[in-house]
Amino acid sequence: MPSRPSVYLETFGCQMNELDSELVTGQLVALGYAMVAEPNLAQVVLYNTCSVRDLAEQKVRSRLGEMRIRKQNDPAIVVGVLGCMAERDGAALINKFPAVDVLCGPAELDKLPGLLDNAWRTRQSMVNDFENGSSRGVGGSAKQIALQGDASRRSSTLAAAQDTLELLDLSRSVSPSDHSGSAYVRITRGCNKFCTYCVVPNTRGAEMHRPPDHIIDECKRLADAGVIEITLLGQTVNHYRYEHGAAITVAGIEQPQKGRTYKGGHQRDILAGERVTTFADLLKRIHDEVPAILRLRFVTSYPRDFGDDVLEVIRDSPRICRYLHVPAQSGSDTQLSRMNRGYTVSEYMDFLDRARAILHEPEKGRPLTIAGDMIVGFCGETDEDFRASIDLLERARYKNCFIFKYSPRPGTSAFDKIADDVPEDVKRKRCNDLLAVQHRISDEVAQEQVGRTFDVFVEGASRHEQKKRKASADGNAGINLTVGGRAVSDPSGGIAVIDHDDAPTQLSGRTDGDLIVVFDRPEGKPLESLVGGIHKVRITKANVLTLFGELV
Repeated sequence: MPSRPSVYLETFGCQMNELDSELVTGQLVALGYAMVAEPNLAQVVLYNTCSVRDLAEQKVRSRLGEMRIRKQNDPAIVVGVLGCMAERDGAALINKFPAVDVLCGPAELDKLPGLLDNAWRTRQSMVNDFENGSSRGVGGSAKQIALQGDASRRSSTLAAAQDTLELLDLSRSVSPSDHSGSAYVRITRGCNKFCTYCVVPNTRGAEMHRPPDHIIDECKRLADAGVIEITLLGQTVNHYRYEHGAAITVAGIEQPQKGRTYKGGHQRDILAGERVTTFADLLKRIHDEVPAILRLRFVTSYPRDFGDDVLEVIRDSPRICRYLHVPAQSGSDTQLSRMNRGYTVSEYMDFLDRARAILHEPEKGRPLTIAGDMIVGFCGETDEDFRASIDLLERARYKNCFIFKYSPRPGTSAFDKIADDVPEDVKRKRCNDLLAVQHRISDEVAQEQVGRTFDVFVEGASRHEQKKRKASADGNAGINLTVGGRAVSDPSGGIAVIDHDDAPTQLSGRTDGDLIVVFDRPEGKPLESLVGGIHKVRITKANVLTLFGELV
């Protein structure tokens, strides 16, 4: 039988995809697959895709075009498309890109090893037949498909009985070499909101909440491996709510639970405690039961359903970061209604006011920072709607905001039912105008930090340092700094430790409010003593998105 092939995995899109790729990589490595840093070194090439924005899909389509050409010369290669693009397009993707051998949706990633093994063996057999003169050649089918399809919103009992994805999270392997002190942990997956522009509910399925004990155990294992910062992930992370009496156990494993209809508002859950673990309860448990985690973050939050109980837990828990990523998407009530966001501008601003009243304490060195998302040029957006979005930016004063032009996404209700009637040149101008407003606000927020001292989690080489090192690599495309900058990958996939004298001189990290901080590594200070740790940095100057400082 053929040995395990080498694998290249490229990730597109969000933090959820990054975690999915990390879990898939751990799963494949445990089974004997060798991961490589360049696609030309791989016998299996995988793309973990995102369908939220068209730009990410364009990149994937370009990669698949390249693989079509390569496969003409090397037909034994296996090409796989994972994630949301695979789930949404299904077999149509294979029809358009025949080079694709494997399709695996985000809710079926635990099945990927079996799909790869079948596809690899089949392609090897086809190539052998061709080389031996068989008339079957290499044109036969090696296609392997695992998609959730119509089962994505099945009943809660059936969903639990057939849900094996939890095993992927539970089997997560962690070692000190797998991270630079920071890690993601999934607490929910899927979404029940059905915003008209968003494909996620159809590609990732119904909202599912993991058992709290599974989450706590995973955090403890990460802490034991040296992780000191954890980011909890979910499409609407603050919806987390686990009803213990309704939990289902299959083969001895407590299963994720389908999300109940969320009541909204910021009232406390009267069932919280022994019967229900709320998001506030989960944050408190992780904070108290895993003290080795020095920073606890979470993304992304839904504004209407953000309870005061969560804000108060953050206030009373010193290791939970005072940073909230809470997308507004528009400053116009008309547009919010058309987007099916489920709240008004007034309700959104009420949330920001509550959050700042409870959490913003700059005099104690604990300011609250908030980031957002905005869409410009969504269907029917008028000049008045756009001016309302500018007004929201001025009032929200995000430290940064991700601003995008609307692009219709197949599989969404807006794509099928609402005319994309804002001209492209108008979208482009509005996007640039809104970016200019946010640029000014971000610069003002950054300048307010000059003279302050922050605890900074040091992640590794700054972007400037990485570009400088890449430029000095003399064309050696195999050299690539890992996160944290502590090692490089050579073209054969091996690891070489960087000498202290060759270590990055400019490092980058983040405050607990997610502000980027850059500082010079003191001469003679070992890199290992800084990266992956928290250190005090005094801010000496700032620009729009970067604070510059010096170690205290």
